[in-house]
Amino acid sequence: MKQVRAVRAHVIPDRPPISVAAGERVKVGERDTTWPAFAFVNTTDGSGWVPARHIAYDGGQATGNGVMLEPYDTTELATEADEVLTVVAADELSGWSRVRNTAGLEGWVPDNTIEPLPA
Repeated sequence: MKQVRAVRAHVIPDRPPISVAAGERVKVGERDTTWPAFAFVNTTDGSGWVPARHIAYDGGQATGNGVMLEPYDTTELATEADEVLTVVAADELSGWSRVRNTAGLEGWVPDNTIEPLPA
């Protein structure tokens, strides 16, 4: 697996993470202005940002109601500068990677906070 180094710390949001299942109905809100690949959704268990391409929108509308096409877990990982991480999954379309730290914790971090380690 690919190893990366955190070039700066990533601070996770105050909001608790959510997990949405494929087929789950969601209320779709705004698109993120910093990360336009993400839409804000509300579920029965909470709210959070998910890749908009994982949502089938009712009536073709970019907001309103929709159904998740793929499962998604919004858990982010807090990191510190110079921390070595292992990439578990890269989502180049959204600009985020799911990483694991040396303690075994996993979560999403923005790609602009990490850089590849030399092979």
